[in-house]
Amino acid sequence: MPGMKGDRSLAISWPVAKKLWREATMEQPGPSRGTFSAKSDSFQDAVRTLNTLQTNASYLEQVKSQQGDPQTKLEAMKLYLARSGLQVEDLDRLNIIHITGTKGKGSTCAFTERILRSYGLKTGLFSSPHLVQVRERIRINGQPISPELFTKHFWRLYRRLEETKDSKSCVSMPAYFRFLTLMAFHVFLQEKVDLAVVEVGIGGAYDCTNIIRKPVVCGVSSLGIDHTSLLGDTVEKIAWQKGGIFKHGVPAFTVPQPDGPLAVLRERAEQISCPLYLCPPLEALEEEGPPLTLGLEGEHQRSNAALALQLARCWLQQKDHQGIRELKASKLSFLHQLPLAPVFQPTSHMRLGLRHTEWPGRSQVLRRGHLTWYLDGAHTSSSMQACVRWFRQALLRGERRSSGPEVRVLLFNSTGDRDPAALLKLLQPCQFDYAVFCPNLTEVSSTGNADQQNFTVTLDQVLLRCLEHQQHWNHLDEEQATPDLWSAPSPEPGGPASLQLASCPSHAHSTGSLVFSCISHALQWITQGQDPVFQPPSPPRGLLAHPVAGSGASVLREAAAIHVLVTGSLHLVGGVLKLLEPSLSQ
Repeated sequence: MPGMKGDRSLAISWPVAKKLWREATMEQPGPSRGTFSAKSDSFQDAVRTLNTLQTNASYLEQVKSQQGDPQTKLEAMKLYLARSGLQVEDLDRLNIIHITGTKGKGSTCAFTERILRSYGLKTGLFSSPHLVQVRERIRINGQPISPELFTKHFWRLYRRLEETKDSKSCVSMPAYFRFLTLMAFHVFLQEKVDLAVVEVGIGGAYDCTNIIRKPVVCGVSSLGIDHTSLLGDTVEKIAWQKGGIFKHGVPAFTVPQPDGPLAVLRERAEQISCPLYLCPPLEALEEEGPPLTLGLEGEHQRSNAALALQLARCWLQQKDHQGIRELKASKLSFLHQLPLAPVFQPTSHMRLGLRHTEWPGRSQVLRRGHLTWYLDGAHTSSSMQACVRWFRQALLRGERRSSGPEVRVLLFNSTGDRDPAALLKLLQPCQFDYAVFCPNLTEVSSTGNADQQNFTVTLDQVLLRCLEHQQHWNHLDEEQATPDLWSAPSPEPGGPASLQLASCPSHAHSTGSLVFSCISHALQWITQGQDPVFQPPSPPRGLLAHPVAGSGASVLREAAAIHVLVTGSLHLVGGVLKLLEPSLSQ
């Protein structure tokens, strides 16, 4: 669209981004290997070797266009398990809780694990993706396994698979996620956990975690549209995939879903005689006692907590745990042709578990002086709607600390086959003053940090995608422009007048947009040196070359409060946390 603000900023941003990338690559090489201790070096070597199992970007595109038989891939996973020295029957000893869903499955896993840990049980948790370090994916009693334990189990499994590879086979090693799944099973068995909470990677039916044959209980969190190239382009098709984790005679629970996908889940359960229950709302479990306090913020977490309570209760019941005697459940009733899961009064252990649940990067708030960071890895339309509700409610609840100007900043990225335009449209009502886009790269060069390496995409791909995000945002911003020819807009009380950019059409709220080549550069611009923890070296030359960057820097420095929402990708949230919370990298 000629004359659009997006066209002008896009034309300037592309060379700036490329220039910054070249300069930073030359000026900021990764740390030399000599800076690592022997212990951390061996851990980093393990992670670097693990990263070689990531699928190359060009090959990934080829695989997407030529998808093989998914059932064959599941059988291959069983062969990898056998080559690693285990049989599927060995996994029965892990007393697994298997959880899938589109949104909230990670939070549900976190709630479930924490509840059962409060009973004194030794827990294992396998989840994805990691935020800062890959060892976060495999947890014992809520803590990521140590670098030493990760290193030991990695090399033991890697060498075992090397020794047993078939010369006739084209693929001797499982891909990245499969390898970590196998490793998690080995760690949990070696560490003798009482139970393992296992989060599905993608889908369910053909996910590599679905070699589990006898879980104790299964759960399905809220369903929506995601990973359409792999799972299908309707919620019903996706529900079919998710219902693939159901097993004969194994209880399963789901939260309320739209009629279509709920019917699919019911049919999948009936086909294999899986008893499927619908979770009552959390309010029903609070009727006879005080309100439940959740460690995770956001109204949407109540649905995840309700599912986690049912999964934990069922596990305790199936294992005849002594704590189950405290529970008083109501009789079953039916809704949507599904039995309603029991209504019961949560025990003190359950209340403690819910209250102390932590799950970084989901509805997380970090307050640093007059900077407040809101971190949420929402990456589907439904989860983004929940994120926007949470963010706006958090802003309303927050006390205005001064009468000076407040600035709202969006830091966004989106990956895979998601629809960034749809996600960005949902963010428009938040009325951001600046929208910032960058790849999921902490620094321009990730050579010094193996945990941040990603070979599944190329540099050109990620930069071009960020520029497309900026173009989408600017187009949406223009659509929101409704100039009133009869009266000039009045500035928001206490808001900085300079936020109304001179190059933009005059309308109620205008957003300046920028693209940076990595997360570190984006944070340097947003914080303007005012975050007490994030204190990087002097910014690279050209960081303020864009007119919006130059004028915006002054606005940010003068602001009494800055509210930054980081969303669109858990990998982006992880990169931001790595810089804002250095302790997570230790």
